[in-house]
Amino acid sequence: MPISSDSNAGSADPDSSDGDRPVVYDLDPRCTFEDVEAGEQYHATVNGVVEYGVFVDLSEEVSGLVHESNLHGGYNRGDKLIVALEDVRENGDLAFAERRPGDYRTVAVEADTDVESPDLTDNVGESVRLEGEVVQIKQTGGPTIFHIRDGESVVPCAAFEDAGVRAYPDVDIDDLVQIRGRVEERDGGIQIEVESLERVTEEAAVDLKARLEESTREAAAPHDVEPLVEWDALDPLLDDLEAVARRLRRAVLEGRPVRMRHHADGDGIAASVPLAVALENFIEEVHADADASRHLLKRLPSRAPYYEMEDVTRDLNHALESRERHGQKLPLLMMLDNGSTEEDVPAYQNLAHYDVPIVVIDHHHPDPEAVEGLVDDHVNPYLHDEDYRITTGMLCVELARMIDPDLTDDLTHVPAVAGLADRSEAEAMADYLALAEGAGYEQADLRDIGEALDYATHWLRYDDGGPLITDVLNVACDDRDRHEEIVEFLATRAERDVEEQLDAAIDHVEHEELDNGAHLYRLDVENAARRFTYPAPGKTTGTIHDRKVEETGDPVITIGYGPDFAVLRSDGVRLDIPTMVTELREEIPGGGVSGGGHLVVGSIKFVEGRREDVVDALVEKMADAEIDEELHSSAALPDDV
Repeated sequence: MPISSDSNAGSADPDSSDGDRPVVYDLDPRCTFEDVEAGEQYHATVNGVVEYGVFVDLSEEVSGLVHESNLHGGYNRGDKLIVALEDVRENGDLAFAERRPGDYRTVAVEADTDVESPDLTDNVGESVRLEGEVVQIKQTGGPTIFHIRDGESVVPCAAFEDAGVRAYPDVDIDDLVQIRGRVEERDGGIQIEVESLERVTEEAAVDLKARLEESTREAAAPHDVEPLVEWDALDPLLDDLEAVARRLRRAVLEGRPVRMRHHADGDGIAASVPLAVALENFIEEVHADADASRHLLKRLPSRAPYYEMEDVTRDLNHALESRERHGQKLPLLMMLDNGSTEEDVPAYQNLAHYDVPIVVIDHHHPDPEAVEGLVDDHVNPYLHDEDYRITTGMLCVELARMIDPDLTDDLTHVPAVAGLADRSEAEAMADYLALAEGAGYEQADLRDIGEALDYATHWLRYDDGGPLITDVLNVACDDRDRHEEIVEFLATRAERDVEEQLDAAIDHVEHEELDNGAHLYRLDVENAARRFTYPAPGKTTGTIHDRKVEETGDPVITIGYGPDFAVLRSDGVRLDIPTMVTELREEIPGGGVSGGGHLVVGSIKFVEGRREDVVDALVEKMADAEIDEELHSSAALPDDV
């Protein structure tokens, strides 16, 4: 019989020691017959009156009869009295006798009903006691839903005061509480119907907080997985990825939403989809609420190769509304395949007003000094003296496996898709292609997947594509035949549209040979290509570039420009576009030059009235650029500008 506390009752005698005073036990509502002992005295409540006695409740689970021969007075329903267990009948009925101790002390008995939340599914219909931290408070039109974490899981607990009325209004997010209630199934998940909820005492909070931290730290630990391929260049980044995996798992355990922004191209999708699926699986493992993944994770494509103010304003507005309307914590922001440069700083500064944590995984040339102090984790191969050939998709596949290693079989082809989509010539590409071949994918199949992703993403615009994109990439897709049919359809349509675009544009391409021996091709994509259709200017420029590289076999630079932007591709020429952007900004006052990218690929924006000055200055810098055979056919292109 677990005893929790005692209190004075009856005719308290200050000269009497507690050890000499009789004890009357007060059972917790969830106590069962196992908590009752013959001969001991208990507080009881009359729940029925009959000719031969009264029926009494000691708790919700313990009831019995006090025969009239064992009563010392008359009672009505709801009256209180003290009884002792006299007999247990053969049919299980309990017989009690009234007792009237003169001077006694009351000892509260807690029900032995502690159930760790992972076991709740085995205790549906049972009464439980749960201790933990409040991570979300959502007011519905009916009950108030308190989401409670115990260090390993998060459980929704429904407390009802009145329809739409806030229950336990003195309880806030981050409070440490103890809940008693009954486990019920609700909308495909598990929920506790609250019967009592109270803050734990200050003394108990110290111990509970320590236990929560220890449990959370253990549950947040990433899985120890071997990389898909042996690759020395990747090894220095694994510790960084483990730190991110730990942060993401902890965010899920603490009930913090994750908002994922990724570049809307093949590499960005190959990075974001595996990570999103891994997080969804972990959310479902941790949260008893069946809808938790829908509320706690959002994957959003970004057209620009940096975090635009339009995007951050939307994200911040959504986060603040969710906090106000649904009681959610502010989210953790994941930036994938962008987010490393000075162009991202204004958006990050906006989030800093609300202490939103930011994690960046990127392979574009970074401005570490610009983003330092604004991001909490920054994973980028350039920070380890590597470069863009380690794509973001390759990194995020390893990250996803650290969160959910059971996804591995679904992901073996994804790094190759990412590498081909970003035209990576990394030494590990042969190994990634071999892995994909072992999963049934020829190189042509992988290229078709990349093309299908580009095509679908173009028409989806700012929508994440949901199941359509996961089916195209064949991650968490339940039908391989459907995947192949969709890819064939989308890739075929993409190829047709690309050919139509080239037929219209190719005669307008201008050519000159630069002083360094490279071929320069220019195209005014605003006036010499179809607009508002597939492919976008970046994709159009990239396809023309690939054709010219194949035709000449020489170093090639291609520029596709519009009124206020230019996309750049280089093959065999070291352009160092981030440095060029910095120089152009200084050399052309009022030009509004911004942008970035890799050493051999990127995009630039400027004010329309200075386009001629910017493009001419850019060409001069290209003419002075170093010819580098190691960069042959290794460039990646931000296709959507």
